[in-house]
Amino acid sequence: QVQLVESGGGLVQAGDSLRLSCSASGWTFSSYGMGWFRQAPGKEREFVAAITWNGDTTRYADSVKGRFTISRHNAKNTLYLQMNSLKTEDTAVYYCAVTRGTHAFSVRRDNYGDWGQGTQVTVSS
Repeated sequence: QVQLVESGGGLVQAGDSLRLSCSASGWTFSSYGMGWFRQAPGKEREFVAAITWNGDTTRYADSVKGRFTISRHNAKNTLYLQMNSLKTEDTAVYYCAVTRGTHAFSVRRDNYGDWGQGTQVTVSS
């Protein structure tokens, strides 16, 4: 049974940093691409960052490029999102997700099959 559990969210001020973690279990984490998405109130869930199964390729939404870094530790079955220079517009629920196929890599939401429950990130001005 696939399980994804996000942690690390919280309330911070603009300019601060946070590191999100996503702990995976129930499947071969190291064989799948992973992604982070976010959803703000009243908005669609949007792509934030993606990483290949082995971590050698990453992609970012333009809105977070240069501020966020996605990484993974396959031996620990954990995905990370380091968020620096946070802005109020980064406020959202952040979700980790796993691609539908082994060794897949995508920025499209519909190419992800399983999702965590989300962690709230709130950035105040």
